Amino acid sequence: MQTFILVPGAWHGAWAFESVVPLLERAGHAVHALTLTGLRTDDDDATVASANLDTHADDVLALLDRARITDATLVGHSYGGMVIAAAADRARGRVSRLVHLDAYVPLDGESCWSSTTEAYRQAFVAGASETGFAVLPPDRPGRDPRRRPHPFASLVQSVRLTGAHARVPHREFIYCSGWEGTPFTGLRDRLEADPSWRVSELPTAHDAMREAPDAVAELLL
Repeated sequence: MQTFILVPGAWHGAWAFESVVPLLERAGHAVHALTLTGLRTDDDDATVASANLDTHADDVLALLDRARITDATLVGHSYGGMVIAAAADRARGRVSRLVHLDAYVPLDGESCWSSTTEAYRQAFVAGASETGFAVLPPDRPGRDPRRRPHPFASLVQSVRLTGAHARVPHREFIYCSGWEGTPFTGLRDRLEADPSWRVSELPTAHDAMREAPDAVAELLL
């Protein structure tokens, strides 16, 4: 049995994995889907303003402590890739597998801001113009209405990695090839050339968990 911790991307909560969770549970695994600090419906402005990448890594570590998990599979979607890398680096050997689902795979000192495209950086700035600390979700047709403003600080904070995350035994990247403007093509190419990574591809848009939950679950299993 595996223990999965599912970390959503920017603007999303645990609900982003709602179609994947029952598939993993029916296969006999324990599953924890997280809503990160600042994205919860009862978070006030002060909480959103103070939440950063360290806060979100601590959300994962707190779950490891609370549930006494010693052998976790961390799955991060999009921005969540930053979170699982930071958390794994600090988890003291309690993470055995990392799955970056169309997600950033940072090197020490990188941030979501530095790793993404100029178009996304402009979207972050435009989205934060109302408050300065919370990035509104992009207004695009068909997006889930449950999306919430995302803490700006978490997108610009540089990750600090000691290298412990690179000693996680199993590291995987899932590339979603079915959408324009993906910031992950160069990352896919880099990881394919690295024998310590397993790279898979799904012909879906970015939110593969919503578009193809069975295919996502199959890769995770």
